[in-house]
Amino acid sequence: MTSQSTAQIRPLDDSAALLVDDPTWWRQAAVYQIYPRSFADANGDGIGDLRGITSRVPYLQGLGVDAVWLSPFYPSALADGGYDVDDYRDVDPRIGTLEDFDELSSALHTAGLRLIVDLVPNHTGSGHSWFQEALAAGRGSRARERYIFREGRGEHGELPPADWESIFGGPAWTRVEDGQWYLHLFATEQPDLNWADREVHEDFLTTLRFWSDRGVDGFRVDVAHALAKDLGEELPSSAELEAMPHDGRHPLWDRDEVHEIYAEWRRVFDEYSPPRTAVAEAWVGSAERRARYASPQGLGQAFNFDLLEADFDAADYRRIVTENLAQSAQTGSSSTWVFSNHDVVRHATRYGLPPRAGRPGKQGADWVAAGGPDDGIDRELGLRRARAATLFELALPGSAYLYQGEELGLHEVAEIPDDQRQDPAFLRTTPETRSDDGLGRDGCRVPLPWARGGASFGFGEGGAHLPQPAWFADFSVEAESDDPTSTLEMYRRALHLRRELQGAETLTWDDALSDGEVLVFERTGGWVCATNFGDVEVPLPSGEVLVASGELGGSEDAAGGARVLPGATTVWLRR
Repeated sequence: MTSQSTAQIRPLDDSAALLVDDPTWWRQAAVYQIYPRSFADANGDGIGDLRGITSRVPYLQGLGVDAVWLSPFYPSALADGGYDVDDYRDVDPRIGTLEDFDELSSALHTAGLRLIVDLVPNHTGSGHSWFQEALAAGRGSRARERYIFREGRGEHGELPPADWESIFGGPAWTRVEDGQWYLHLFATEQPDLNWADREVHEDFLTTLRFWSDRGVDGFRVDVAHALAKDLGEELPSSAELEAMPHDGRHPLWDRDEVHEIYAEWRRVFDEYSPPRTAVAEAWVGSAERRARYASPQGLGQAFNFDLLEADFDAADYRRIVTENLAQSAQTGSSSTWVFSNHDVVRHATRYGLPPRAGRPGKQGADWVAAGGPDDGIDRELGLRRARAATLFELALPGSAYLYQGEELGLHEVAEIPDDQRQDPAFLRTTPETRSDDGLGRDGCRVPLPWARGGASFGFGEGGAHLPQPAWFADFSVEAESDDPTSTLEMYRRALHLRRELQGAETLTWDDALSDGEVLVFERTGGWVCATNFGDVEVPLPSGEVLVASGELGGSEDAAGGARVLPGATTVWLRR
């Protein structure tokens, strides 16, 4: 471990103390996502753990974020990186213990940071006691009612109930020893729960209280749009399923009655003071559909992935921000902004590739599938754009969700040998059936570099469970700390300023200065964000420069503001 791990948690300053006391802290919080197995390894076994995270709390506090979101840390066979949960109310022994969790929670709260944990309610892991009981109990048993079991088609039930394909490739139905089939929209090891069963409801209410009682402040709800299903006697074909509208009546996705589940959860959240909060991962067809998950009577907030899927384009950014802020004003929630997470190619890489321009599939996945070739990507431009995009994001009203390592400017790691990959979307397919998306997630989950050298660049005393490239040395926390030009120092400066400057959840576009490839908006209190999305430098608005994503050009005026804003650069100014 580097010296970062031995730093002390500082006493809370006034702004942090106010955040802790505020029951609406989540509305404009900067939330830092940690993928526990890849953040910090305290025991040197190559897998990140809770004690490793606790040792880095001073780093998180110094970064200036307001909350930490932990991806799953529960007991799991790791068929899907922990999203196949075998016990919702315990800690995977490879990651730690409940006592370790309590210590982490206490350290975060002492540092003035809130704690959000991932919840995976659509499916359990195949090692969950319920599923093992269902396998043993057989047809017609009470245990099988908690899941979605069906008889197969064909003379002897040898065909699956429907020809559906799972999200990770391959059939969505698997046959068990007695001949029945169970549904898994994701990996075979992730059997879908039956949310028409009352016992499933009650067990998750117990889980919500279990973690809330341990000090958890909120929940990130995985695949929030899939819980409620309506599977009649005759199942549609995959082609029929694909053609069905997503208007609240689709058999599998975004059904209206899913919100009855979240209304139950809201009643549990409101038992606590301050109320617990939640954010939905809901991939739905429209902003109006997504807004229902963010209802104050439901989860309270929902991920907005519109910027994540957009090209680095001024018109797209303005449209997305305007539409989402209008939607938030109608629902009473706050918007959320995100560029990277554990499921997508890092945005420093995406922005160095040719524009997506409406092409289907995840941006950057084809580049990863090709092995990450140097031709076709401008890494320096990608990082410049990523820094500019992040500074734009942090200036917006609403919550900003950051993914571990983006503060270091990490690119996607594409050079991972096939025999070391862990993504089920890769493992469940063949080269002939694999889409580009099937190689898109391991590269953003490679353990973080904390030091310039060592067995795993300071991640732990041993190796790392996914291979780290040599170039990680120059992107490590050690290499970037105290370098005023580094991405890390830009994040630190911006996040601390953001807390100081934050005001009403509104912005005003400056149409006199927003022209073509330039966007300028003003926030409450008279501070301004200006972004040049183009390649040619433009005049910079007057004012005191607070932070910039890159070096500014030209001479300075009397107010201390640089005269020129280069391409792919964002600046905050105080007028």
